[in-house]
Amino acid sequence: MRRTGQRNGVGARERILTAAGELFAESGFDATPTSRIAERAEVPKGLVHYYFRRKQDLLAALIERLPDVRVDLTSVVVPGDVATSLRQLVAALDRGLDASPLLSHLLWRETDTHPAVRDALDARLRGIVAQIREVLIAARRVPAVTTTEAALVGDPSAGAGEGYDDIESAAALLALAVSYRHSVARHTQPADVLDRELEFVARALETR
Repeated sequence: MRRTGQRNGVGARERILTAAGELFAESGFDATPTSRIAERAEVPKGLVHYYFRRKQDLLAALIERLPDVRVDLTSVVVPGDVATSLRQLVAALDRGLDASPLLSHLLWRETDTHPAVRDALDARLRGIVAQIREVLIAARRVPAVTTTEAALVGDPSAGAGEGYDDIESAAALLALAVSYRHSVARHTQPADVLDRELEFVARALETR
């Protein structure tokens, strides 16, 4: 008889989620029956439905585990060095992906067919844009005010000085590049951290 409680210190609900994430990433959400999830998790099929009434509830629970894109910006910003600041931010974002590659790959795979996944990835993209914007503002040589002050007044352009539109455009473009790299990471591991692109953006902003 299969054990349905703790196994190697891991509860049944956690094993179900792990199994679902693996199988959805391997075969896709629609092609994975709950019976296969139960088999891999080593629990009765009824226990899957006990914890997750519908298969969509499993996907929703996995979405909540999407790796956090927030980075401690004080650990990446080098005042006066935009390129290095951006390079360190991208590396930190990549480490977040590496911390949960299977889940990230699953969500990228399902984004075209499940609105909840698409919404989660859209929110992730907006978060990356915001962080790149903050890094660009903080790393420029002569910021008008600190990013903390900018946050307090609720104006993302505060602290940017001249060229805010350029910063906003650069943040949006770089965020798309980072997101694209993450979306294809399940097929191939990126060999660099967008070095040429980051250098190009840094030089362009420094001439403004």
